[in-house]
Amino acid sequence: MKLIIDAMSGDKAPGEIILGGLLGGAEYRVNLIFCGDEERIKKELQLRPHGIKLSNIEILPANGVISMEDDPLSVLKSKKNSSMGAGLTALKEGRGDALLSAGNTGALLMGSTLLLKRIRGIKRAAIGSVLPAKVPTLLMDAGANVEVTPEFLLEFAIMGSVYMQRLYGLKSPRVGLLNNGTEACKGTPAHVEAYQLLQACKNIHFVGNIEGSMMPFGHCDVLVADGFSGNVCLKVLEGVGKYLFDSMKESLLSTPASRIGAMMAKRQFKQLKRKFSADEYGGAPLLGVSKPVIKAHGSSEALAIKHAVRQAKIFYETGVIEEILNLAKGV
Repeated sequence: MKLIIDAMSGDKAPGEIILGGLLGGAEYRVNLIFCGDEERIKKELQLRPHGIKLSNIEILPANGVISMEDDPLSVLKSKKNSSMGAGLTALKEGRGDALLSAGNTGALLMGSTLLLKRIRGIKRAAIGSVLPAKVPTLLMDAGANVEVTPEFLLEFAIMGSVYMQRLYGLKSPRVGLLNNGTEACKGTPAHVEAYQLLQACKNIHFVGNIEGSMMPFGHCDVLVADGFSGNVCLKVLEGVGKYLFDSMKESLLSTPASRIGAMMAKRQFKQLKRKFSADEYGGAPLLGVSKPVIKAHGSSEALAIKHAVRQAKIFYETGVIEEILNLAKGV
């Protein structure tokens, strides 16, 4: 497999992006194409860890970077030759099998949708994000579509189910609809209609409405929502998690006795913190477009990029897109 990596996008680019790519490429046997400023990429490659070979590495020169403030359309116009734009074009032309970027989400979504095109039968692409929950829970949509129809929510459910089947080995992923109550009649008219569509669909295992308070406790494997509500819920969970860990740390270090207890439980706290860390999940898949695209967090460090390389490989090799295409025919 050959993975195209946008080496210049993200808060820690290019250093952490390239390091993570090298570590992931070596461990998971993935060939890499780093896209961006050739000279800067070469300098970072010279700093690679001992034992990392460059025989599976290519550089695709590109000019400029799409910033977080840039208009999403710039990836197709004024900055089509940027690291992200050139990477998308290379993926479209078949020079690689998947793309990984920590750049501007809107630009990546826009470029993927218009350059790569959507999967036939899918009306909206969506961003899937694994929530910090009791069991891995894929949120669909995490911010791509602020306004949706009931039919779009059904598509999100189908695509999310396929992804969780193929990447997490779940035989029949449980699908929940984010709502303000568990009863079938709750929510807006669109939610009520979406509930009926999800319940009638034979290609998914629908378990009903999921309230916000239920999100962290593993009541479903795929949580379907519009992009606005989904993104707000995701950010709230991330913020609450950070607040709890910061408060716990402050409390445990407040007295000599509590510091001793903290040292004794250090391993357990690290395990718990790792469960809430976005780095462990790699990135967010852009589901609904015709090629595998992974959106890494803008603040991703090497560990997150390494895991995103693994994620992209499984995404490509397990036939997620082909299965979505098959199921979309019946939607």
